[in-house]
Amino acid sequence: MRARKTLSSWLVNRYLLIIRNEENFAEKTTFSFTYAKVILLVVTIFILLMALCLFLVNTLLAQWFDPRHAQMEANKKLYELNVKVDSLAQEVEEKDKFILNFQRVLSGDTTGAFDNYETNIEEGNQPLTSDVDVTKLSPVDSQFRQEFEQTDLSLLNFSNASYNELQELFFFSPIAGFVSAPYKVKEGHYGVDIVAKKNEPVKCVADGTVIMASWTQDSGYVIAVQHRGNLISVYKHNAELLKKVGNFVNAGEIISIIGNTGELTDGPHLHFELWYNGNSVNPEEFVTF
Repeated sequence: MRARKTLSSWLVNRYLLIIRNEENFAEKTTFSFTYAKVILLVVTIFILLMALCLFLVNTLLAQWFDPRHAQMEANKKLYELNVKVDSLAQEVEEKDKFILNFQRVLSGDTTGAFDNYETNIEEGNQPLTSDVDVTKLSPVDSQFRQEFEQTDLSLLNFSNASYNELQELFFFSPIAGFVSAPYKVKEGHYGVDIVAKKNEPVKCVADGTVIMASWTQDSGYVIAVQHRGNLISVYKHNAELLKKVGNFVNAGEIISIIGNTGELTDGPHLHFELWYNGNSVNPEEFVTF
């Protein structure tokens, strides 16, 4: 009586496939297999083909035959551009706030110009608008300012104690030349004008970080550097700026080229200012030109 075959025995029974030459029956090669191995091989090939087909449908074939693919790719790029534009707009807005506040310092209005700068950005307060000309004060403000500057309590007149920290610093000369216009606070001249040769390089007086490098109508190309100890140096009327905002510069490093840009100039020179704790100081007391 023959034994009944089961499914498991049918799957694991070994078979031998022999390939012979038809003419002389010479044996060429042999293959040993079971139906379980054959089924596993067929399933594996099927899965690989399905995965390859899905990959092609979602990539290459979609680009060729799916009309929505181009629109989807365009929408994706448009979204990425919108994100970049939003980030750039926010960065420009923050820089505009900083520049407008800094212009107040350069014009002489130093009351709280930078104290709340970071708070204004975080809380979304309105920046100083450019519609107001901060260089033109009302008659009452102008009279009060003139009387206040003539008193001994003027913030623009430093005591000897305020000079101590600055005297400990070594300042490089920004440019070799002669002073054509000295420091005169009462006349609104918060720095010194230095006349030098044409295309003479302008050097940074001390180590620091560039906080402003832009064009203004009155002063032309202006660059300002923040130093340690709440000290800021300002260089105006340049022909060309060689540093950008955020660059760290070493003392004596070239940052610009002397020029004659801006409306408030009558010839090639460098207008140089020093601001300490929000107030201007006489550069000739600390720098040798």
